[in-house]
Amino acid sequence: MFDWEDLRYFSTFAQTGSLASAAKKLGVDHATVARRIASLEASVNLRLVDRRPRSYILTEDGRQVARYGEKMSDSAYSLERFSGAGQGVVEGDVIIAAPHVFMGNLIAPHIGSFYKRYPRIRLSLTGTKERLSLARREADITLGLVRPVESAVVTRRLGQVNFTLYSSAEYLASEQELRVIAYDDSVADTPQQAWLKKHCAGCPVVFFSNDLRIQAITAAGHAGIALLPDYLAKEYHLVPARPDGPVLTQDIWMSVHRDVRHASHVSPVIDFLSSCIEPAYGL
Repeated sequence: MFDWEDLRYFSTFAQTGSLASAAKKLGVDHATVARRIASLEASVNLRLVDRRPRSYILTEDGRQVARYGEKMSDSAYSLERFSGAGQGVVEGDVIIAAPHVFMGNLIAPHIGSFYKRYPRIRLSLTGTKERLSLARREADITLGLVRPVESAVVTRRLGQVNFTLYSSAEYLASEQELRVIAYDDSVADTPQQAWLKKHCAGCPVVFFSNDLRIQAITAAGHAGIALLPDYLAKEYHLVPARPDGPVLTQDIWMSVHRDVRHASHVSPVIDFLSSCIEPAYGL
């Protein structure tokens, strides 16, 4: 019989694609992940990876075992959700994943009032640009500008947020050539990047960043114009660079796994997040 922890380590490696990424996610060093994979291979008497000089590559047997591991993990998470959904006491841990600026501007200012009402619910705010899995309990609730496609997930559109070009008033008053604060290649496939390429073609780029707050701070420092959401522009006292110009409108999506949406400790958080966003950005 194999060690379940070996399978968990191997499954994480299969999901992330590298020893380093798996180690980071598991909070261990890459040698531990490699040792666990070797232990699982010995237990099931199968070669699960090809060991190349700079990487591990899944074999066909490895891909099949990874599929089994994913099914077993899904079943374990389903049991966890089922056992927690029916608890009568309003307490527990809830992980919320959303872009950093969502957390900082729209959610974090209201945490104090939430805790006054639900002191035994412990919130964990995870700022991320990645899509975390609700099925694997990487998060309990996600907020974002892209609708998730994961199965067994209930998704709700909370509202819409507008992006347009902003700069400091001083920068506009200087009447110099408009320079763009652009996104870097890590967000090359986003609607924001496509919008910039369409509406700012030919404009010189002064700065690259994949972080909206850094872009806003740079714009406030009179460096150029940036495509920003209205709430972030307001925080840094920025003004529209093209007052009558085009606007990028994006939907705000909230998602939760269907097994826990009515759980006593999750339902209040869903209502709380809605109350943070819908008054200002509701449809």
